[in-house]
Amino acid sequence: MRSGFVAVVGRPNVGKSTLVNQMVGTKVSITSSRPNTTRHRILGVLHQPDAQVVFVDTPGLHRPRSVLGARLNETATSALADVDVILALIDATAAVGPGDRTVLEHSWREVRRGDAPPEVVVVVNKIDKATSDQVLERLLSVQGAVEALFGAPAAESVEYFPVSARSGQGVEALTAHIVSSLEEGPPFFPDGVVTDTPEALWVAELVREQLLAKTHDELPHSISCRVTEWDWPHIRCEIIVERDSQKGIIIGKGGEVLKAVGTTVRATLPEGAYLDLHVKVEKHWQDRDEVLNRLGY
Repeated sequence: MRSGFVAVVGRPNVGKSTLVNQMVGTKVSITSSRPNTTRHRILGVLHQPDAQVVFVDTPGLHRPRSVLGARLNETATSALADVDVILALIDATAAVGPGDRTVLEHSWREVRRGDAPPEVVVVVNKIDKATSDQVLERLLSVQGAVEALFGAPAAESVEYFPVSARSGQGVEALTAHIVSSLEEGPPFFPDGVVTDTPEALWVAELVREQLLAKTHDELPHSISCRVTEWDWPHIRCEIIVERDSQKGIIIGKGGEVLKAVGTTVRATLPEGAYLDLHVKVEKHWQDRDEVLNRLGY
C-alpha cells in the first residue's frame, strides 16, 4: 500500500478544484468560473486497491486586497508544508505570468526547507481549450521559468503533465505518476471516505456555489455562507453580503434567486431536508477580523 498527501496549488481560476474532483472521482470541492471560489482547505481522498492519495485543494494564490485575501493566501501556503507531492497548476490558455512564478516560488521554498522535501509536479491544465501549439508553448515557458528561478538542474528534475481537469484527458497518467511517487504506508482514511469536510460546511459551500452561478459577475467576493442551525431535517444557512443593494440581488425579484438556490441545493441533500436561507448585511466583512473568525476563515 502506498499513501501520502498531495497539495494542489495555483493562482485563482486555474482549475484546482475541478482537478481534485476529477482525480478523486466525485465532487468534494465546489467549482465556479469566478476567481477565489475555494476559500477553505478541502481534502479529497482517492482510494485505489494498492494506494490512497489525499489531495489538499487550496485557495488561489493572489495579490490580496483585503484581510480575507491575506488569510486565503495563508491557507494556501500553509497547505504546502508536510506533503509528499506539490502539484503546481498552470493555465494552458494564458501566458506564464508573475502569479504563476509566485506559485513556483512557494513550491520550491518547501523543497528547500525540509530533510524529506516534496516532489514538485507542474500541471498545465485546460488543454481542451488550447491549441497544441499553445500547450507546447506553455510547457516550454514554464520550464524556462523554473530554470530562471531555480537553475537548470531543478528544471530538469521536474515532471510536466498537460491535462484537462474538465474532460479528464491526461489525468490518468498524472494520477499514476503521483501514486508511483509515494512511499509505502498505511491509509489515512477508511474505505468510502472521500473528504473530511463537515456536513455543515459542505451545505454552506453548495449554497455559495449556486449563488455564484446565479449572480454571475456581480457579487463573487462579497458573498459568504455559513450554517447557523442544524437540527435535522431543519438547516438554517446565513448568507452574508456587504451592502443592502447586494441583499436585493441575492433575494431577486419576488425572491426568485433565493428560491432557485434553495431548490437546487435541497435536491442534493437527503430526502426531507428543509433548507432555510437568510440574507444578512455585514458591512466590510472581508476586512473585519471578528467576522472572518466567526465565518471560519
